[in-house]
Amino acid sequence: MIEDDSSKPTRTTDKLLPFRSRREKTLRKSRRRRVRPQPRVVEKMTFYALEAIGRAQGVVSRSRVRVERNLAYLDTGRRSHLLDVYVPEGRVGPLPVVVYVHGGAFMWCSKETHMIFAHAWARAGFIVFNLNYRLAPRHMYPAAIEDVCAALRWAHVHAARFGGDPGRIVLAGESAGANLVSAVTIACCSKRPESWAKAMFESGIVPRVVVASCGILQVSDVHRFSARRALPRVVRRVLHMLPDGYVDLNAPRGAGELDLLDPVSVFESEYHFERTVPPFFLSAGTADPLLDDSRRLAQALARRAIPCDARYYPGEIHAFHVMLWREQARQYWRDVFRFVDGELRDGRSIVPNRPDPDQASDTAEDES
Repeated sequence: MIEDDSSKPTRTTDKLLPFRSRREKTLRKSRRRRVRPQPRVVEKMTFYALEAIGRAQGVVSRSRVRVERNLAYLDTGRRSHLLDVYVPEGRVGPLPVVVYVHGGAFMWCSKETHMIFAHAWARAGFIVFNLNYRLAPRHMYPAAIEDVCAALRWAHVHAARFGGDPGRIVLAGESAGANLVSAVTIACCSKRPESWAKAMFESGIVPRVVVASCGILQVSDVHRFSARRALPRVVRRVLHMLPDGYVDLNAPRGAGELDLLDPVSVFESEYHFERTVPPFFLSAGTADPLLDDSRRLAQALARRAIPCDARYYPGEIHAFHVMLWREQARQYWRDVFRFVDGELRDGRSIVPNRPDPDQASDTAEDES
């Protein structure tokens, strides 16, 4: 039986407890504001709602795509080391492959929140590996990049099992995911000191195309965004969680071990590549606070004579291309498919024809 303490006399020290607890609660809140992300459930609900709208518009719905879920690309037992494979049915292979890396400020989201992107690529005839990776602040830099490298190697080894062509891999991501795919591309094409980067380079894998959408490409200095323009409060709060929420800049490190935190700075520098860097497709909305990073990367790639198609969509916000029912989002997908198709056609095989996003509903009906 649980004893009821309400009838006991109250001691003087007990009267101070409410004040102590309030002070402790205030301290906990201040610590959380510095590095702790907002609840992931909000992020998931947002993306699930967007996917539901996409289904209602016929963009995702009724697509003939088989999904194999929760395959481990590293044998750790962690949910963060699982991926889903999206296989378009009724296509003649081998098909090109997309390794998709979700965004979320390195701290939020998952392969589940980004199913809509995986469906969009799969409906267009790609085998899609949609992956989880370890998230900050529990797992700090470079954990996420290590995981993306491991998932890319796994996808390369297992692509044929799902009908994919391991020689035609597209590495794609948005926001923080754009940072990660750009960083991994650097590791694929250059000799670096980190053990995980060495393993990536020694694998010999180089993506055929990189799609980096609305990327945050210099994490070490996020205050530059608010210095250039006034930002909404929620955007400032998310940006100011970085870099402290993702990397410990004061930790002892070897020379160059923070290079891949800021991939745009690598391309802007005199950094040497041992292998040819693949073509990039870059994009951002002109109302996106991160727009300047995509512009900087486009200029850096142009100086290095690396093929790049940079598209900027007037008035569009961050990650606008998730809203597949909007015309500019549909234009984004037409642009990215057109660019990727052109880069993948090399005489060995032709990428299957893409359904026009404007005719997505009709095509889905015909297939079903």
